[in-house]
Amino acid sequence: MSTRSGDSQFKVGDHVRWNSEAGHVSGHIIKVHTRDFDYKGHTHRASKDDPQYEIKSDKSDHIAAHKGSALRLVD
Repeated sequence: MSTRSGDSQFKVGDHVRWNSEAGHVSGHIIKVHTRDFDYKGHTHRASKDDPQYEIKSDKSDHIAAHKGSALRLVD
């Protein structure tokens, strides 16, 4: 498992994992947001310098939104 640092950001198709209330979850990035967006009734803050990512879980059809700081690239 590795992280990206500096100017490296995740991209659509990357396989990532993150911690959730249920433990570690993994999935593939399906969308990168570089502007604020509404998701599940909440406004998520995003910018070109601090994007948020929509990730589809590997084990279900669940979609999650996270900042890159919460994600780790799966080798």
